[in-house]
Amino acid sequence: MSDLPLAQAHGRFIRGSASKVRRVLDQIRGRTYRDALIMLEFMPYRSTGPITKVLRSAVANAENNLGMDPSSLIIKTASADMGPSMKRYRPRAQGRAFAIKKQTCHISIAVAPSNQSTTTEASD
Repeated sequence: MSDLPLAQAHGRFIRGSASKVRRVLDQIRGRTYRDALIMLEFMPYRSTGPITKVLRSAVANAENNLGMDPSSLIIKTASADMGPSMKRYRPRAQGRAFAIKKQTCHISIAVAPSNQSTTTEASD
């Protein structure tokens, strides 16, 4: 497994909390590229847009840099880490100000060829 090449892509400073992005990434981890795209298209979450963009970038890296077939790719790793928070202040009564943290995250996705496609090609 470790000798298989990985194609990676990263999306940095994506607006949205890491926990909300992780709940989508948990659904697509281990799926094929085609299945993941279909799932992302019909999920009702805002974070599916940036995740789709990063996934397409990882597959493009696999296709152009490593010569892999997109139809045989599966999502090996998908993670979301916390990024810096933008700090804003909301004015409140009697001259007070409440802090608002607008969170960002870093999305990382790695794709690799599936084992089934490599074994069927080897047997032919």
